[in-house]
Amino acid sequence: MNKNNWQEKKINLGSAIIMSAVLAIIGGVIGANWENWFSNFAPYLGFQNRATSIVDWSPLDEVYNQLASSYNGEISTSDIIEGAKKGMAESLGDIYTTYMGATEAADFYDDLHGNVGSGIGIEMGLRDGYVRVLRTLPDNPAREAGILAGDILYKVDDEEIYALSVEEIAKKVRGETGSEIMVTIIRDGAEKSFTMKREAINNVSVYVEYEDKTAIITVTRFDNDTGTKVQKIAQDFIGKGINKVILDLRSNGGGYVSAAQDLMSLWLDGEKSLIQKSKHLGNSISSTSSGKAILKNIKTIVLVNGTTASASEIVAGALQDYGKATIVGEKTYGKGVVQTLYQLSGNSLLKVTTAEWYTPKERSINKVGITPDIEVERSYEDINAMRDPQMDKAKEI
Repeated sequence: MNKNNWQEKKINLGSAIIMSAVLAIIGGVIGANWENWFSNFAPYLGFQNRATSIVDWSPLDEVYNQLASSYNGEISTSDIIEGAKKGMAESLGDIYTTYMGATEAADFYDDLHGNVGSGIGIEMGLRDGYVRVLRTLPDNPAREAGILAGDILYKVDDEEIYALSVEEIAKKVRGETGSEIMVTIIRDGAEKSFTMKREAINNVSVYVEYEDKTAIITVTRFDNDTGTKVQKIAQDFIGKGINKVILDLRSNGGGYVSAAQDLMSLWLDGEKSLIQKSKHLGNSISSTSSGKAILKNIKTIVLVNGTTASASEIVAGALQDYGKATIVGEKTYGKGVVQTLYQLSGNSLLKVTTAEWYTPKERSINKVGITPDIEVERSYEDINAMRDPQMDKAKEI
């Protein structure tokens, strides 16, 4: 595909998300026997019983009756119910509020805990309107094949996937260990295809490296035990004579806020760490644990970039507010909203945005992000050449 054709095929992912929501809503309204099945699943979505609901659902009956009498095909009640659940969530227009069926819910929990199975060893994210490779992992198929940071993910096994979300593309890339996959990317307007075999990916949530008296802690995500793991790592610092810590939160998309709180307790001793404001749940203030702040007087630098998000932004923002760390890198993603998980029948899951986060000094995070104290860019060229000006700056401070 030449560059001009590629430009013609360019799809705005925001529009794709909206279109997906519209289609899901349509699926939701074409239901068989709406009255009966809605009363069964409505309580699980927080709706009142039809008899006492203030919502008039009769327009949905009207749509179904017309479809039932004219649609030239079979209508699956179970598919309609699933479509309605997805449609209700997606109609809110919030990309973080989603309904997941049993399979999707299982995949979500696997992602959250880093159980990614076998793949090709790439980190990906939404940049400049496309899902791109952010970096390739060492000693993994993608890097060995020649895939580079900045490549646009275009096809998997000849199926176009460039208009899908990061999560949807990740599912396409994963598979059985040893199975073959062909990934087509767009680089400088031209297609390039790479065939490789999937391998098991070791995806730990935290690890530490040492350079002289500097400890470099990399946190890739916040599992429920990530905070306690970092606490155990930090206990060794005194014996090693560590006098400087670099906390690398680049490309950390978040996870459990409780784990982020545990991490912050290494610097903040029982201090306010997070403000939460919610229309339905009220406002609350969270504080870190007391007596664990063994790093509060150690020079700390936090590395962030454009895909540092959610719980990672909470950590960076709080440490910046208290002057406990110098933030280095690029402006963060700006996801400052809280999602609550509600387990529904049939092992399905409803993820709902229930609140918004603010830093201890009441700075908004959502759609704003955290601005570094020292801004340093790391380009795709830097990544592919194994250069890291952000880390270099952190080491020289």
